[in-house]
Amino acid sequence: MPDHRGDPGPRTGAEKWSAFKRSPFFPAGVLVLILAAAAGLFAGSYTYAMANPAPRHIPTAVVGSPAAPQVRAFAEGMEKALNAALRLTGYPSNGAARAAVDEQREFAILRAHGRGVELDVSAASGATVAQLLAESGAAVGRATGVDVRLRDIIPLQKGDPRGLALFYISLAAVIIGFVGAIQLSVHARALNPAERIAFTIVYALLGAFAIAAVVDWWLGALRLPFFESWLILALTMFTSGMVFTMFNTLIGRWAMIPTWGLMVLLGNPSSGGAVSWPLLPSVLGHIGRWLPPGASVNAQHTAVYFGGHQHAFPFLVLAAWSVLSCTVFWVWRHRHPGGRESEAAPAADG
Repeated sequence: MPDHRGDPGPRTGAEKWSAFKRSPFFPAGVLVLILAAAAGLFAGSYTYAMANPAPRHIPTAVVGSPAAPQVRAFAEGMEKALNAALRLTGYPSNGAARAAVDEQREFAILRAHGRGVELDVSAASGATVAQLLAESGAAVGRATGVDVRLRDIIPLQKGDPRGLALFYISLAAVIIGFVGAIQLSVHARALNPAERIAFTIVYALLGAFAIAAVVDWWLGALRLPFFESWLILALTMFTSGMVFTMFNTLIGRWAMIPTWGLMVLLGNPSSGGAVSWPLLPSVLGHIGRWLPPGASVNAQHTAVYFGGHQHAFPFLVLAAWSVLSCTVFWVWRHRHPGGRESEAAPAADG
């Protein structure tokens, strides 16, 4: 009869699980589940933000008194038609109201004109808002008997009739930014921390230049204030790359999950680039400006359409994310799955 004393016997469930976790099938299986969830979340986040945009309130400048009968009748008709509030703010003159639009505090200007009203919209402030106001304004004028004169005081550029080009170039900077950092972590693992940051700066500058050059010089879709737009895109790309590097330092190979969630699932739909912030769900409309994609879109939007009225806030947001990411990476750089050991000193002569 054969001796089975050396046979280890069937493995227990715990042993099988331990062996599975050490095999390549465990991370592959986890990745399959993550990708499936990411696909649904990706579609859901963009559909939630963009499929059926509805206004909550639309900041509107009123020249003169908002209590003028035709202004009041038109505003009440608009609020019923939009199922939202026009946030009316009085201004003493057309110039003051236009300055508020240029500062992006207001999205439209309303004034009495004879027995009717004039409604100035600004497609550059938000194409979706301007389209909604124009379509609703004409319909409300017919329904209320108020003569409505519509005018677009800051139209979009001819090469970007839907106002999406700025969103797309910012999206490109965000995605290429963290994809570049992923590729550095895979193909240039031996880079030391300072070298990794330096190469992130280099590909951000070159990639941003390529984006701006293609969109402006080659395709002619947008006339960019080239140097300013280039630097905004470069700062966006660098920030995105360092955000991935930060998460790679903190959680290793699963860094793509929070990076994708922060920058793509949450940041891009809430950026205001595809749908203006008054039409976004309230939560997204508030948080989008504090995230890198929203800051990038805001800075780029002002640079292209409202030159001379640039705000510091979006640059501070991008700078804060960059500083946070670089600081976390530098302080815990020993945890980053990369770098190389310093070369051993040559042996002393015997």
